[in-house]
Amino acid sequence: MTKLDTYDLALLRMLQKNGRATINDLAEGVGLSPSPVARRVRMLEDAGIITGYAALLDEAALGFEFSVFVSVKLDRQVDDALAKFEAAVRRYPEVVDCWLMTGNRDYLLRVATRGLADFEQFLTGTFTKIPGVTSIESSIPLRRVKSGLARILDQ
Repeated sequence: MTKLDTYDLALLRMLQKNGRATINDLAEGVGLSPSPVARRVRMLEDAGIITGYAALLDEAALGFEFSVFVSVKLDRQVDDALAKFEAAVRRYPEVVDCWLMTGNRDYLLRVATRGLADFEQFLTGTFTKIPGVTSIESSIPLRRVKSGLARILDQ
C-alpha cells in the first residue's frame, strides 16, 4: 500500500465529494500550491488509489426507483460455472452490482428496475434462465441508511 499523508487523505476526501474540483480548488482546500497538488493527484492515480472519475446518478430520477437485493446459489462452485454466471450477469443492465460471496449463497446482486412488474419480468423472463442457478432469494430494501463509494483511512 502506498503511504498516504494527511494531504493525500484530504485530497481524496475532497475528490470524493467533488470529482470535478480543479487543481486550484484542491490546492486551496488543502493549503498547498497547485504544482504539488497536481503531482499528488497524479501519484494517487498512478498508484491505482484513484481509479477513475464519474458522475453520480440518481437512479430514481432516471425512473429506476425499485432496487432489489438478490442472493443466488449455483449448482456448482467451480471456476467454469462461476465464469459463465458472471459473464451472463454482465450482460444485464438491470444488475447494478454483483458480488461473489462466502457463506450459504454464492452471489449477492443489486438489481434496479422501474418497479415490481419490471423486476418480475426480469427475474422470470431473463434471470432464472441463466444456466446453473439453483436458487434465488430476493429482498426489497425499505430505505438506504448509509451510502458511500469507498472507505478512506481515518486521520
